[in-house]
Amino acid sequence: MGDWGFLSTLLDKVQSHSTVIGKIWMSVLFIFRILVLGAGAESVWGDEQSSLVCNTLQPGCENVCYDWKFPISHIRFWVMQIIFVSTPTLLYLGHAIHVIHQENKLRERIKQRKNSQMLKVPKYTDDQGHVKIKGNLLCSYLTQLFFKIILELAFIVGQYYLYGFIMSPEFACTKSPCPHTVECFMSRPTEKTIFIIFMLVVACVSLLLNVIEVFYLLCSKVRCRSGNRRTRITTSVENPVSLSSTWQPKLESEDPLKQNKMNMEFESHTKSMSAAKEDNQLLEDQ
Repeated sequence: MGDWGFLSTLLDKVQSHSTVIGKIWMSVLFIFRILVLGAGAESVWGDEQSSLVCNTLQPGCENVCYDWKFPISHIRFWVMQIIFVSTPTLLYLGHAIHVIHQENKLRERIKQRKNSQMLKVPKYTDDQGHVKIKGNLLCSYLTQLFFKIILELAFIVGQYYLYGFIMSPEFACTKSPCPHTVECFMSRPTEKTIFIIFMLVVACVSLLLNVIEVFYLLCSKVRCRSGNRRTRITTSVENPVSLSSTWQPKLESEDPLKQNKMNMEFESHTKSMSAAKEDNQLLEDQ
């Protein structure tokens, strides 16, 4: 497990910059892939080439048959799978660390210029250094998730075409320099099949977690936008006076003479109406 120490240390730093589902994916990677691969699978396979037995005495035939049947061993294949799947996460970690470093420098400049007004403020981190996954950081996070999904699918399909998902106890080989069809026999085929299926299930669980995390982030983004839109609509409906109060004085201040003229016309019209009403009343009395 010492060989995985450096990778485990780097991936452990991603925990504080990930979502809840991302932390579960990290736990699955550590416990069910790296730990099981280092503690159990390597001892089960060992040097499987030396354990291969073929019914021939032809020199070099066993080596050629093993290379034909297993172009890359299962252990090395799973090591490559873990490294390739973890690489997008490490690239996202580099981006997050760069963002944190830039915003820490921005906070220092703000402290040095307390009296000056700065238009730019820290956007992705708070004072405790916690990362908020949004904006460019959200795009980077989603991009690494898409690459992890593609890589997981590629390795699952590749494992199927290279070996299948069941370790056959024997296979026939006709490669040169074998003089005829040679039967070769694998050691511990049932135990190896159990490990192959286990690693396949863990890879599928990891793939499912990545897909769920993509939908979780997209739904959270859509829900946040709809919430902001409802807040703006509610504010404008509950405070209509604030809109009209700022608009009405502006019209009055723009043309006061016109407003005075309209007031005088209204007063004269009212007086004429009242005089006509009095005349009608006198005619009725007569």
